Amino acid sequence: MNIIVAGAGIVGISCAIWLQRAGHQVTLVDRAGPASGTSHGNAGVLAAGAVIPVTTPGLMSRAPGMLMRADAPLFLRWSYLPKLMPFLTRYLAHATDAHVQRYAAAMGALLHDTADQHRALATGTGAERYLSDEDYCFGYATRADFESDAYGWNIRKQAGCRFEVTTAADYAQYDPVFGDVFEVIVRCKNHGRVSDPGAYVRALADHFVAQGGVLHIADITDIDTKEGAIAALITPEGPLRADRIVFAMGPWSREIAHKLGIKVPFESERGYHIELINPSHMPRAPMMVASGKFVLTPMEGRLRAAGIIEFGGLENGPSVGPIALLKRQVKALLPDLTYDDVVEWMGHRPAPADSLPLIGANDPAGLSYSAFGHQHVGLTGGPKTGRIIADLIDGKKSNIDLTQFDPRKYATHSA
Repeated sequence: MNIIVAGAGIVGISCAIWLQRAGHQVTLVDRAGPASGTSHGNAGVLAAGAVIPVTTPGLMSRAPGMLMRADAPLFLRWSYLPKLMPFLTRYLAHATDAHVQRYAAAMGALLHDTADQHRALATGTGAERYLSDEDYCFGYATRADFESDAYGWNIRKQAGCRFEVTTAADYAQYDPVFGDVFEVIVRCKNHGRVSDPGAYVRALADHFVAQGGVLHIADITDIDTKEGAIAALITPEGPLRADRIVFAMGPWSREIAHKLGIKVPFESERGYHIELINPSHMPRAPMMVASGKFVLTPMEGRLRAAGIIEFGGLENGPSVGPIALLKRQVKALLPDLTYDDVVEWMGHRPAPADSLPLIGANDPAGLSYSAFGHQHVGLTGGPKTGRIIADLIDGKKSNIDLTQFDPRKYATHSA
């Protein structure tokens, strides 16, 4: 078949490569090119144990206090609040144990083998050089802080995530860079790291093109529908048609999904990073700083601190507060660190109200498919999502339960 994949981040690239390997002629359409958004700016962690949503029990009572504290990793553009409220109401309604358990079961099935899925995607493409197998570590300033996070670690254990709890002294034998900043460090096993996420995705895209795929740079301004199904993508250069169309446009997918009758309640969850260029010393493995909810990841020639949650929409520019917080936190953790320069970045994570990505057909005939909404784990879950989409288009049954990811669960809901 002739297939269009809209969106050239890690999810779209993965869809395109697996469809290409299945024998289809694939065109990848993106408004700015491969890895131009969140696939460039993420933390670079293959987080197989990322099976806990932001919306955990008690969030509703904690959130107001966090928004008022300059040192909390949750931010809000107050001018955006009126527009945000309908989504926020539904988002916070998922802060229940029942939803966390449902989310963990679904995401555990999607993410548990992420390192293997990335290797299967990247081997032979030239992109595999950016992959490495490393623990994903969580640093807690005190044992009390770690113990207060017991709910999350119990959920991870139930989902099959393997981890080891160590002391600062034990961890220092592996990596002394943090000294005694953390009293407890948890090392999650069977994870991995991408040393340059943007370069990794671009290398995958180069391979796709070298194998006969078409990369088309165009802004998708609208869609044409016929009897509730998609007929064409509308671009400034004219309509684009195909036998099947896959939407993997991240946070820009919402309006198109709504036009297709997939009324997903959806927002941009804005994330930030700073990169310290040529740092004087570098951690050996990614470290989640539990108090600040951001990750320090060693990358090629730079140290990236990525994280923070801000609700502020797709149109507003970056805020000062999140970047300032990242800088303060890194300075507190590594006070002797020197570097040549600092690069600042802000991007958009696609956030459905239930935090679950949409993976599957949008219509009974299977003419269009959704592959977006991965929130914090697009890099982690992208390759497997691409493989699932390729199998669905070829009429193959997935070996995991896709019920929680089915776009059509929103077909009769209003946003």
